[in-house]
Amino acid sequence: MDGGGRLDQPLMRSGQSAKKQVGAPHDEPSRTHAPADRHSRRESRFGVFASYRRLTGRWAGKIAHLPLPRGAGVVGSILLIAGALGYGAVAGQHIPAVLDWTKDTRNIAANSLGFRIAAISLSGEKEVSREEILTIAGVTGRASLLFLDADAARARLLTNPWIADAAVLKLYPNRLQITITERHAFALWQKAGRVSVIAADGTVLEPFVENRYVSLPLVVGRDAERQGKEFLAVVDRYPDIRSALRASILVAGRRWDLRLTNGITVQLPENDVETALDRLVKLDHDKKLFSRDITTVDLRLPDRVTVRLSDAAAAARDEALKASVKKKGGAA
Repeated sequence: MDGGGRLDQPLMRSGQSAKKQVGAPHDEPSRTHAPADRHSRRESRFGVFASYRRLTGRWAGKIAHLPLPRGAGVVGSILLIAGALGYGAVAGQHIPAVLDWTKDTRNIAANSLGFRIAAISLSGEKEVSREEILTIAGVTGRASLLFLDADAARARLLTNPWIADAAVLKLYPNRLQITITERHAFALWQKAGRVSVIAADGTVLEPFVENRYVSLPLVVGRDAERQGKEFLAVVDRYPDIRSALRASILVAGRRWDLRLTNGITVQLPENDVETALDRLVKLDHDKKLFSRDITTVDLRLPDRVTVRLSDAAAAARDEALKASVKKKGGAA
């Protein structure tokens, strides 16, 4: 003890003090306790897992003892059968048949409630028959007004080339109104040796020509079906040319040639077609151009007209020139 009656040494065993002085610093954990720590952590993890298993087992037991609602077995059976039928429909590729059956079933239900289509008002049809319009629109004897998709019916009608526009109106509870706007046959279009009937906007109406369409004007060439309306509107201003016209031929998509009924070809310029046609009318009026033995009239240049004779006319002209030369030589 010191003079105040206090201990001169800290209250600690001498063995522990000596170990710390000789060994690692005092804040380093002792290595002799590491196996015990790992063992305790392992037991802690096992304890958590055991607790989790006990908890889940307890809840599973409670759920298993819950009373099932009335009809749960029936519902489960229905779901099982529906799943089997759905798998069979997909595996057997019967989806379209299943969809048709579903549509028929719902239409029967709607018809029984008073939504059967009892009256159909159809207007505007001429080239397309009533039966064809109703078939395209999907209006059958089993269809109900309630489940008829008016927008889809209109879209299907517009796929017919003769139908330019359509309106489908549902008038509940049982009336349907369909209004059709048809295209009109405008011209015949020849491309790659095939002739079709076209509308003014270039839509191909028929891939063949019936006798009632043979008098329509003929346009020939690629893109002629789209450019023909504007060009023929210009030609129609000249009745003499229009009456003698057999075909209008689009050349390279830029300019037109006229093939007349007498076999003469008139080559028109790319621009200022009206002026060229005025010159052509004047030449025929003054020189009887269309009555001459020629094959081509070239009006592509604005300051001149070039005429090509037929082979017979050219041969006759050559003979006449030779005779004229001989006659002049004999006179000399």
